[in-house]
Amino acid sequence: MIKSKYKSYKRDYPSLPWIMKQTWIDNLFIHYPVKKEVLQKLVPTSLKVDTYDGFGWVSVVPYIFTDMRGRGLPPLPGIKEYPGFNIRTYVMVNDKPGVFFFYLAAANWFAAKCAKTFFGLPYFFEPLKMERHDESVFFEGKMSKGQFNCQYHPISTPYMTSAGSLDEWLLERYCLYTINKQGKPLQCNILHPSWIVFDGEAKIQENILRRNFNIVPESEKPILHVAKRADVRIWPLVKGE
Repeated sequence: MIKSKYKSYKRDYPSLPWIMKQTWIDNLFIHYPVKKEVLQKLVPTSLKVDTYDGFGWVSVVPYIFTDMRGRGLPPLPGIKEYPGFNIRTYVMVNDKPGVFFFYLAAANWFAAKCAKTFFGLPYFFEPLKMERHDESVFFEGKMSKGQFNCQYHPISTPYMTSAGSLDEWLLERYCLYTINKQGKPLQCNILHPSWIVFDGEAKIQENILRRNFNIVPESEKPILHVAKRADVRIWPLVKGE
């Protein structure tokens, strides 16, 4: 774990009630360093690329959704469990850290449509597949933005991120940003317990970043985190602070 001078950010508890909860399981985080100047050209001008020791970062994240439900409601019918996938970077709005998504995919049409409609996210229904074999997870995505296949598993004992570390900076983010039609930032707060992660090992068959998003990492050897589970609460979309 790389340590730096950067402070840990406090999680905010919004005054509005949360509206949805879901669980993410079998998460893989594939983190690549990318020059800040490259990323700033790719994100909306109202968002500022966040950096760690001078570099921006982009993460590729396959995982599984389960137990999606509205507040006080039973699980949504037909959405018991399905794979998801996203490509994200790290941004700030008025000193509040969050994530910005270049692309999100879900193997459930209804979930992708709702997320795109109500949260303004670049969500797509795609034919994703995930299978578990003992400790290994196999992900296959033949997506409109390109194919991405990988096999991954944990290789360490579980740990929580250290305050000020790059691990914490990458993982402990409790806000996502998008923009409205006028280009102004909109914010969606999320909350879950601090990540318990493992160092990961993965066989990655395709670098989707370079071919389909014109993002050239500074290193072809990513940092990998595997996380078994996160129980997540989600707040409504509001104006960026």
